[in-house]
Amino acid sequence: MYRLLHVGLGPLGVRFLQDYADRGFARPVGVVDVSPDLAGRPIAHAVRKSPFSGAILPSLDAFDAWRDVDAAVVTTSSDLAACASTFRALLSRGVTVISTCEELTWPYLRHPELSRELHALALKHGGRLLGTGVNPGFLMDAFPAFVTTVCKAVKSIEIHRIQDATTRRIPFQKKIGATLDARAFRAGVKAGWLRHVGLGESLHFLAAAMGWRVDRWKETIAPVPAGRAMRCGLGSIRKGDACGVRQTATGISGGRTVLKFIFQAAIGQPDPHDRVIVKGEPGVDVVFSGGVHGDIATSSITINAIPPLLAAPPGLHTMLSIPMPHFAAPAGMVVSGA
Repeated sequence: MYRLLHVGLGPLGVRFLQDYADRGFARPVGVVDVSPDLAGRPIAHAVRKSPFSGAILPSLDAFDAWRDVDAAVVTTSSDLAACASTFRALLSRGVTVISTCEELTWPYLRHPELSRELHALALKHGGRLLGTGVNPGFLMDAFPAFVTTVCKAVKSIEIHRIQDATTRRIPFQKKIGATLDARAFRAGVKAGWLRHVGLGESLHFLAAAMGWRVDRWKETIAPVPAGRAMRCGLGSIRKGDACGVRQTATGISGGRTVLKFIFQAAIGQPDPHDRVIVKGEPGVDVVFSGGVHGDIATSSITINAIPPLLAAPPGLHTMLSIPMPHFAAPAGMVVSGA
């Protein structure tokens, strides 16, 4: 059982702690969250029926059992710059760190200097750093790259992620603009908080995997208007107001569109699915009917990536540079009903 230092107890972080217990795969030797409403309270205050004892710590400085840590899991922010101080503190102690920070999945796109700094820090102290999750991290980047393993040649890749956000956590519904009118939606986009973070990272990750130079790329964002009045976890949605977001990204290489991404997440979205279309020899068209539930998958992918990250050399990693993650049952687990 892996001994984990867990940082961040938002809705996603709470799911992680529940999954540690459910899977019997790991246990937290420390849990950190800066919220004054949580610091000092027992873990069970945030995670109902938690089997884990101990109090939630207000900062990394309050944690002192560093020799007991196999890895740290950070579920705090999508923005790499916002997470950088946490990563520095962990890497300077030689800790292996895995995070759901979306910009960390391909940090070279928006933060090249910070990427070099974190890589150097990891090398100096023997730490490791990886950003992953369902998307970015898997469905629109690592998985499509793996799909092309069967191809003799690849001309282009098109990826669709179409989600019904009705069952997603409230912060996710907020960042896709659910309930907002057109003016508020535009304001949220301009402020930078209303968007799926990571489409550009996925595009450049996949281009690097394919060996394609991206000469030019662009991204668009627009509201998905509600066709009728409806409700979500944030409240009422009027007909015509946003029930979600639609984003696209395209990558041009050698004058051709070689990468096309379509991301749409909306309350009540019909026909949710994930799809990868590879034009090549042979062509490949893979569909996850019903789509992959983002919160369940993000926790699972992150936890499943811990063993291969620990097996990788020190440094800043992506899903391209570690051994292939996969589900692994705890030792001694019996699978019934097969």
